[in-house]
Parts: sequence; C-alpha cells; structure tokens
Amino acid sequence: MDGHSAQTRQTARSQPERTIDDYVGERIRQRRTELGQTQEELGKLLNLSYQQVQKYETGANRVSAGRLYEIAREMGVGVSYFFDGYDEGGDTAPLPHGGHNRAAIELVRNFLEIRDEPMRSAVSSLLKAMKDQQG
Repeated sequence: MDGHSAQTRQTARSQPERTIDDYVGERIRQRRTELGQTQEELGKLLNLSYQQVQKYETGANRVSAGRLYEIAREMGVGVSYFFDGYDEGGDTAPLPHGGHNRAAIELVRNFLEIRDEPMRSAVSSLLKAMKDQQG
C-alpha cells in the first residue's frame, strides 16, 4: 500500500469532521461579530492569541469540548449555540471574515449603543433598504 492511498483514505475519513469543525468555527465568528469583538479581544478573554482564535474560526484547528465550553461562557451562549442549524447533508455558506473588519465591528458597537428602540429600528430599516437597492 503506497502513501498516497493512505492519504486519500485519511482525507475521506476526516471529511465529515472538517465540515462540523468549519461550522462551529463559523458560529464562533458569527457570535464574536454580533458582540462587536475583534479576534484579539476574544483571544484576551480566553488567554489565547488572535491567531489561535482565527484558526478556530476557519476550522484549521479543532475546538476541544472544554475550550468550546469556555468560549460559550465568555460569549454568553450555551454550547448548543455552536451546533444550532447544523445540517450534516447540506453545505453552509461561509460567513464573511470579520477578524480585522474594523468598519463592521464599529457599526455593531455603535448600533448596540443606540438606546432608543424606534431609532434602532429606523437604522436597521435604512441599512436593509440600502442593501436591497444594491441588488
């Protein structure tokens, strides 16, 4: 048996695991962005480098159960949040990279600081209308 056959088997065997790792990473990125955090800020809370957070978010490194529990606790969600909506058979569209997207993070932070609910709703409607106009 040659090395190429073993490598092909290894890739085929780990494919479903990569899919769930990618999905969990996308959910971590989504929640971090919702909270208006950078990868650096989340890393600091977890005593990790931003590079490690980035590897978790891209699925390059698998998140252990203990680490996922810590992430969930710091992000104010249950562990199940990271698996909600996962469909083993379906492909998920990757979320846009938010690690260093300062404009998106600032937008979320500023939006969350608007205390007047009708104004928040108006801002949200305005952004949706602008997005819809672009096609």
